[in-house]
Amino acid sequence: MGKMKSLAKDTAIYGVSSILGRFLNWCLVPIYTYVLKDSGEYGIITNLYAWTALLLVLLTYGMETGFFRFMNKDNENAKTVYSTTLISIAISSIMFAIGVFILQTPITNALGYNGYNEYIWMMGLIVAIDAFTAIPFVYLRHQQRPIKFAGIKLIMIFINISLNLFFLLACPWLWKNAPELIRWFYNPDYGVGYILLANVISTASVLVLLLPQIFEASFTFDKALLKRMLSYSFPLLILGVAGIANQTIDKIIFPYLYGDYTEGMRQLGIYGASFKVAMVMMMFTQAFRFAYEPFVFGQYKDKNSKEAYADAMKFFIIFSLLIFLGMVFYLDILKFLIAPSYWEGLQVVPIILASYLFQGIYFNLSLWYKLTDKTRYGAYFSILGVSLTVLVNFLLIPHFSYFACAWASFGSYFLIMLLSYFYGQKYYPINYQLKKMASYALLTIGIFIVNEIAESIIPYNFFVNYSIKTLLIIGFVFYFIKRDLKLNQIPYINRFIK
Repeated sequence: MGKMKSLAKDTAIYGVSSILGRFLNWCLVPIYTYVLKDSGEYGIITNLYAWTALLLVLLTYGMETGFFRFMNKDNENAKTVYSTTLISIAISSIMFAIGVFILQTPITNALGYNGYNEYIWMMGLIVAIDAFTAIPFVYLRHQQRPIKFAGIKLIMIFINISLNLFFLLACPWLWKNAPELIRWFYNPDYGVGYILLANVISTASVLVLLLPQIFEASFTFDKALLKRMLSYSFPLLILGVAGIANQTIDKIIFPYLYGDYTEGMRQLGIYGASFKVAMVMMMFTQAFRFAYEPFVFGQYKDKNSKEAYADAMKFFIIFSLLIFLGMVFYLDILKFLIAPSYWEGLQVVPIILASYLFQGIYFNLSLWYKLTDKTRYGAYFSILGVSLTVLVNFLLIPHFSYFACAWASFGSYFLIMLLSYFYGQKYYPINYQLKKMASYALLTIGIFIVNEIAESIIPYNFFVNYSIKTLLIIGFVFYFIKRDLKLNQIPYINRFIK
């Protein structure tokens, strides 16, 4: 239980930067949907950030996980591992940024953003800096310094949000009331460009804040070590590209498959906003991942490590199911986060939430091929998953719009989750508490059905409706406390619980 406390503590701290940070960025979604001219402009944002996520994985090429693996090897020099990794990522990031700047015009034309070259070079700069700073961040995780990690992330988010508020809310107000103050730099029709500019400035600020960690490197470069690291990390690159493609490829190809490119961008904007509403599940998964990956490698040599991994899986599923119920039950309130013109897309939110749940379980299961150095299996699973996603999108987007994207993601993650479990039990068997986890899944389904029945037989009343939903969620929490959550072992709470 002590190990679970440590993991929970780190998850909570990383969650400050991941969950709170993403929540604060999430709060920008209402501004974008209400301020931008139409959903087509938000479609551009969705499309560009999908490209950004994919390119970031390519530019880190699996070296984050490779870093943890080699830092924990007895025969490796930790300072050399850090320095070699940092120099390698720095060189590739600089080359990428230069290439994007030189080729900005043909890239702009290929993506359909004619006349907005600056969108492309700003995106390239963001990706290059993010890729480089990923290594100092992973170094902080290795040093188990979650507070500094969280602090820098939150400063970046604060700068980004402040600039978004300035460009999208303050400047339009000044343009109407005192245009002479901002006429020299402000263009009222440049909404998407200001969002990207805010991101460039906030990303650059992180680079400055991480300089102390960067200069902790010895700046020695070991070619032989890099070769070993790349050999280990290359399958993870394939895994990472396929994995992020599973999340982003639909947003990249959607406008081209929809039929009408302009209308496709509008529909993509609606889908992208709905995806953002479902991001709470991803926030939790991301916070858990930041703490879980170093935890996995750190506990590997412990004789009770498999028991700890099984407990981590159980608690992850329980909290994910609780988030799922909360999001689905209160969706009629959460919908006000986005403009009414986007509400038609909210029907896909439960599907997206389930996809995130499967994705999180798959990440938990992936420890077996990372610990046994069989990372090629992760690549196989991810390639299979993204192939299914692309196939479904190509076949169904012209007929079912963004519903095809949501169901493709659902089916893909469900498939690779099952495959990873069965192969993992063969090569690195862990006695997961399947009966307990199944009981929580069945309880969630039962609560969902009870709520549907209640809504069908009881005339709608806001207070009654949400009282029932809240009581059902309280029932889930009570069941959790009764079966698996020992309150007398939780700091502060144990003062009041025997």
